[in-house]
Order: sequence, then structure tokens, then C-alpha cells
Amino acid sequence: DSHLTAGLTRAVEEDRRHLVEANIVRIMKARKQLQHNDLIAEVTRQLTLRFYPQPNFIKKCIESLLDREYIERSDLDSRVYKYLA
Repeated sequence: DSHLTAGLTRAVEEDRRHLVEANIVRIMKARKQLQHNDLIAEVTRQLTLRFYPQPNFIKKCIESLLDREYIERSDLDSRVYKYLA
């Protein structure tokens, strides 16, 4: 039973990660550039009806998108993200 629960928990976390990442990309595509705190707030606001994404979870998703070059940090301010087409 614990294997089933662990598998289900992983599946839910994976689904949520995809939701958060897709949401970040959508927001960044629309805004082009956004402060870190504004991005966290906007993702939280848009996803609250489905689930409450923890700020640390959103931060991990942002890091993943930075690594995969969907977004980048601004050269002028490291707290600002820019969308990469």
C-alpha cells in the first residue's frame, strides 16, 4: 500500500511541476520581463484554485526553466527574469 501511495505522490508532484512550469512560461511569454517576487505571486494567484504551490516549489521550477533556457536572468538585475522565444 505504501508503494502505491509513494507512486501516486510522485505522479501528483510531477503533474504539479508541469502545471507550474507551463504557467511560468505562459506568464513570461505575455509579460516578457518580470521581477522574481511578481512572478511567484502571479503563479500562486493563477494556480490557487487547483492547488497552493509552495514558493520553494515554484523557485525549483524557475531554476529548471533557467537551465533549459526558456527564461534567463537579466544582466542588469539578477532578480528579474526575461522570456526567451
